[in-house]
Amino acid sequence: MRKLKLQVQISVDGFIAGPNGEMDWMVWDWDQELKDFVDKITSPVDTIVLGRKLAEGFIPYWKEEATKPNAKESGAEKFTETPKVVFTRTLDTSKWENTTLAKGSLTSEIKRLKTENGNDIIAYGGAEFVSSLIKEGLIDEYYFFVNPNLLGNGMPIFNELKDNQNLSLIEATAFACGITVLHYKTS
Repeated sequence: MRKLKLQVQISVDGFIAGPNGEMDWMVWDWDQELKDFVDKITSPVDTIVLGRKLAEGFIPYWKEEATKPNAKESGAEKFTETPKVVFTRTLDTSKWENTTLAKGSLTSEIKRLKTENGNDIIAYGGAEFVSSLIKEGLIDEYYFFVNPNLLGNGMPIFNELKDNQNLSLIEATAFACGITVLHYKTS
């Protein structure tokens, strides 16, 4: 069965955005070591799942980045060429290349994707989408990119939890830019 990984930037106090969606606190001055780490996470991935809200910016951003000379090194080539599944209740047709829409139950759609032939699946999304994935226990591996910031309040991803979810730490890796990646798997 395929694994679903979550890669998400998060503050030390557990927010993925400020109260109004602000992301100016995130560290983007990544060194080559962190870029290589992301490549290690994404290289076995052959499907990307996204919430519709994040897809609106994610897909066009990486499509534009793919036109630049360093597309392979920046990850743009990977993020553009990898098939994407966008979870939506509002769109009827995909407006993006290499992208299909999932309109059914999040749980049943993810479980279906996991049983298909292929490699790992990676999820990116905003607070609502990520919260739903966590709440339903659909994630097999977490990659929390913990930024050296305390926001005090903002958009959380753990408020929807109804039950305890035990995790096992695989590794914790600190990078020179201040980000520490916590890699967990579900127990």
